[in-house]
Amino acid sequence: MRADIFLVESGRASTRSQAQRLIASGVEWRLGSVAPWKKVAKNGDDIPACAELRLLDAAEARFVSRGGLKLEGVMQRLGLTAQGLQCLDVGQSTGGFTHCLLTSGARCVVGVDVGHDQLHPQLRADDRVVCLEGLNARALTPASLADAWEETLSELVEEQEDNDTQPVAPYAWMRNGGLVDDAYDDSDDAKDHEIEVFKTQRSERNKAQAAGTLPRQRRRKAAFADAVVDPAFGLIAGDVSFISLTLVLPALVPLLAPNGQLLLLVKPQFELQPADIGKGGLVKDEASYGRVEKRLRKACAELGLQVLSWLDSPITGGDGNREFFLHARPMTPAQGAST
Repeated sequence: MRADIFLVESGRASTRSQAQRLIASGVEWRLGSVAPWKKVAKNGDDIPACAELRLLDAAEARFVSRGGLKLEGVMQRLGLTAQGLQCLDVGQSTGGFTHCLLTSGARCVVGVDVGHDQLHPQLRADDRVVCLEGLNARALTPASLADAWEETLSELVEEQEDNDTQPVAPYAWMRNGGLVDDAYDDSDDAKDHEIEVFKTQRSERNKAQAAGTLPRQRRRKAAFADAVVDPAFGLIAGDVSFISLTLVLPALVPLLAPNGQLLLLVKPQFELQPADIGKGGLVKDEASYGRVEKRLRKACAELGLQVLSWLDSPITGGDGNREFFLHARPMTPAQGAST
């Protein structure tokens, strides 16, 4: 079996891309405890199905994607922790940032992504993770996020028939051999035409139910009966592509809890003009990075955000581009007044 496929199928890597990075970092295999270790030289090397594997550098395998390594590295440098926080992961994708936030102690991570079916199964099965798919970060509002969040905690159920409103048939007292006397009051009994209307409605409902067109209503799943939906986050982390952060930031500010912080990955190739980008999507001129920083600092100031740090990402992008992290938080009233 190909070495990169072997790593995925044995659970050592989440994707073939991750497996290939592990191989580049060093992977060895052997047959039996007394056999010598053999180094995997390339992704296509053949490894027997019963082989034992050893990773020489397991850092790539710590998270479901290398995004987790980027976020972990910058959080360690800043001395940040997600301990006990409700966090938002913007551009959740496979879930590298989400994985890192959970490892850092996040109480809950809500992830939004415009795509579908990308989140790693390990994270999708974690009760601390909420995955909101098909949402454009640029269009987020507290109300739309809360509604999408509520939807994931709920299920659609058919309208239940309300037996309390069924008409009481005339002479219902006769069904069980009842007796009538002068004290019997039939004023609440349904009239014949009301009974006919009810029968028609019952028939239409049965037909709709058989056709699958019966109206449905949203109801909380029992497992989430006590879950609290509150679109206010102590830490918002983000890794978005094919869009400038200047277009995303306005939607994120209203989602910050008091004293909340932003930690966003900056990909300069999506902040610059096409003329600034060369072959393979690489930024042509390093001087462009300064322009990106200046532009994003200005956008933050206009939104009432204080930029606390502008840092190089611990790891370059997959295409070789330099990446950065923007660390910001809302200005205090005094800071806002002085700007």
